[in-house]
Amino acid sequence: MARPPAGENPENVNNSANPAAGAVTAARLDRLVANRWASRLSRRDLSLFSPARDAAIARLIAQRLGWLTAPAGMGRQAEAATALAREVQRDQLSEVYLLGMGGSSLGAEVLRDVAAGDDAACRLVVLDTTDERAVRHATESLAPERALFLVASKSGSTVEVSALERHFWSEMHGVKNVGRHFVAITDPNSPLVDLAGERGYRQAFENPADIGGRYSVLSLFGLVPAALLGLDTARLLKDATGMAEACETDAAGNPALALGAFMAAQAETGRDKLTLLLPPRLAPLGAWIEQLVAESTGKDGRGVLPVVGEPLGEAAEYDADRAFVVVLTPDTGDLDASARTLESAGHPVHRIVTTAASIGSEFFRWEFATAIAGAALGINPFDEPNVRAAKDRTAAQLDAWRRTGSFRLDPPLAQHQGYGRRECGVPPAGAGRYLALLDYLPTDWRRPTIIERLRGAVRRRTRLATTYGIGPRYLHSTGQYHKGGPNTGTFVLLTGADASMTPVPGSDYSFSELKQAQALGDFDALAAADRHVIHYHLEDLAADYSKALERILEQLRA
Repeated sequence: MARPPAGENPENVNNSANPAAGAVTAARLDRLVANRWASRLSRRDLSLFSPARDAAIARLIAQRLGWLTAPAGMGRQAEAATALAREVQRDQLSEVYLLGMGGSSLGAEVLRDVAAGDDAACRLVVLDTTDERAVRHATESLAPERALFLVASKSGSTVEVSALERHFWSEMHGVKNVGRHFVAITDPNSPLVDLAGERGYRQAFENPADIGGRYSVLSLFGLVPAALLGLDTARLLKDATGMAEACETDAAGNPALALGAFMAAQAETGRDKLTLLLPPRLAPLGAWIEQLVAESTGKDGRGVLPVVGEPLGEAAEYDADRAFVVVLTPDTGDLDASARTLESAGHPVHRIVTTAASIGSEFFRWEFATAIAGAALGINPFDEPNVRAAKDRTAAQLDAWRRTGSFRLDPPLAQHQGYGRRECGVPPAGAGRYLALLDYLPTDWRRPTIIERLRGAVRRRTRLATTYGIGPRYLHSTGQYHKGGPNTGTFVLLTGADASMTPVPGSDYSFSELKQAQALGDFDALAAADRHVIHYHLEDLAADYSKALERILEQLRA
């Protein structure tokens, strides 16, 4: 993408129907330009980040800025990924299973669904779950002789990834040279590097250690899946490099600086629900943006909450806590009309004009903008201090399971017809409230339609923003915001009994029990953070979970 002319902003961030909202963003953008925030971030100037006044935090931030030069610096790694893709194609390994969580998987999903589409060179299955039904389905459809497993974990010890790796390794018994069906992507010297050596993996890619997970899509975590999908990785990096060069300019026309200013300025005025309106072709980008923005900014009681996948409503249905980013492509006239309607009702709107072919540019735009917004809000956008809480409480639940044969539920479930219910915390009061649906029910293709209908109904009745997270994947994205962001959410946690129990090799629990422990651990973490959380557990295996869910959700509509 070409560098925009200095001082020119091709994307409209003004809001003629709400001059105050436009003025707030313009004032913030002017300050960012005057204080050279774009060029300073590009030079890795740690003084942009207020927390970096602490020397220890400054060192940590310095170790997480490798993404700034990844587009221009990953050419050799991209060539290695392309060489692997040629090998894999030669060996007729056409079924690729990506075992990863959060930033290790969401970028690959976007590359698969947006950039590759029907022309993909392989079938890429992303397994970012411990769901019993999803694991069983992938296992039962496995063709071992054609399978390649990408084991992706920055730390090399992610619990979900380790469980999935052990499971599928055991399922490949009898395959000759089984290690040739496995490839690792991880940080240098991680436990996964050692495991890959012990098991004889085909290859172990070591990613630069100074690139954090959610900023890693333009590193090996995105480039290896991209190459396997048959994408031109050199073109992907070239587009991102063009955007990176545009982002260095201290000018109002800087595409990422304008977006970052919009995000921060609107959040500071109470419009912290960043609602994304995406055309169908780019809809998969939403989940990647959600984890990047929420996990980067949701801490210290502040943040920007991305609202993704919510059905479009009438302008009057949205409360004054909304700010909208509308992504336009050449064939999205209706979406632009919706943007104009929202503006006329007084809602601030930021437009991004792009194409599906420019996905590399968009990755870098959002990374740079999120870092700018985090710095403007006075937080460290490169840590995730509250993610650990859910992991620790998951471990505590598994310990309880080992000792007693049951999980610890405090408070206990109150039994109702067909489900159990418990609640902790006090509903938030005042402006800016939102409803988060946290779904640990067994995978069901019908559920997204039910959830979409519910979200629309809740907004029409209450004007509340709603979000939807599938567990455990959301623990690696919005889970940080839930505990570290403003205490304005009501969290509805949904769990259900499984029809089967698949043991996790090398452990004393099944995937079903691991997932239940993760759900209950997150309930405990939310409760400890003084959040309002309601837990529904569906118990009747013979019942239709979708119908039971409809009954429960009717209560939320009331």
